[in-house]
Amino acid sequence: MPTRPVEDRYVYRILWSESRKGFVCTVAELPDLIEVSESSAEALMGLHMQVAERLAAMRAKGEDVPVPYEDRQYSGRFMVRIPPEMHRRLAIEAAEQGVSINRLVQSRLM
Repeated sequence: MPTRPVEDRYVYRILWSESRKGFVCTVAELPDLIEVSESSAEALMGLHMQVAERLAAMRAKGEDVPVPYEDRQYSGRFMVRIPPEMHRRLAIEAAEQGVSINRLVQSRLM
């Protein structure tokens, strides 16, 4: 099966905007692009065309195009700095629940 074009694998979001009186479509990999239209389908098609044009321009300049989030590698680890008091409260709550702090925080993120 042939690989889909990179712009087809990007993360698109479509939301209704009362203030803009239309559907707003954005793409996570190119956050400065936006399309507003009366229908969600038109917003998506319009943004998809913008993305294709932007990627063509980037390639013509020899620039790297953004890698789709789906194709990126993730370790499953990230560090978050929190105040010592919050760390203490989390440690106590985790102990009371009989789980690790990691498991407690992971459950809250889900």
